[in-house]
Amino acid sequence: MEDLRYPVGRFSPPANPSPAEIRGAIDVIASCPGRARAAVADLSDAQLDTPYREGGWTVRQVIHHMADSHMNAYIRAKLAVTEDHPRIKPYRENEWANLEDARTAPVELSLAILDHVHDRWVRFLRSLPESAFARTLDHPESGTMALHRLLFLYEWHSRHHVAHITSLRQRAGWK
Repeated sequence: MEDLRYPVGRFSPPANPSPAEIRGAIDVIASCPGRARAAVADLSDAQLDTPYREGGWTVRQVIHHMADSHMNAYIRAKLAVTEDHPRIKPYRENEWANLEDARTAPVELSLAILDHVHDRWVRFLRSLPESAFARTLDHPESGTMALHRLLFLYEWHSRHHVAHITSLRQRAGWK
């Protein structure tokens, strides 16, 4: 049976990504806002408030989560480049997704955040020398993480959550 939690599979980053793989991951991150917009295009409020799977977040919560998560990732990437092995602060994504704004705000608010955060994030990532992707940060739950791993995590994260929405649209027969 298909695991609706992982429509693009589980996260599996390359151990030592090539410069071409890094550029490809940045390109996926650059395309995320447009793919997220297309995924929710013309959905009604009732459809936006439909969970992508039983017990899962609604489409609306997924879009707001993406904005929350990607803002954190952008900041974490900048910390990794500008500080020596910074310890980052995790956040309780399930609790954030259940706050009033994530449950009820128009998705356009978070789509606009994605547009602008991704623009800045991609400009930043493309400006870095290859050596910067080896810089590290300390995640209290995951341990030491190189910037290239963070990059591939969010390349996957972008595809993962857009696929939650597009696979729901397909299963529900929403055009």
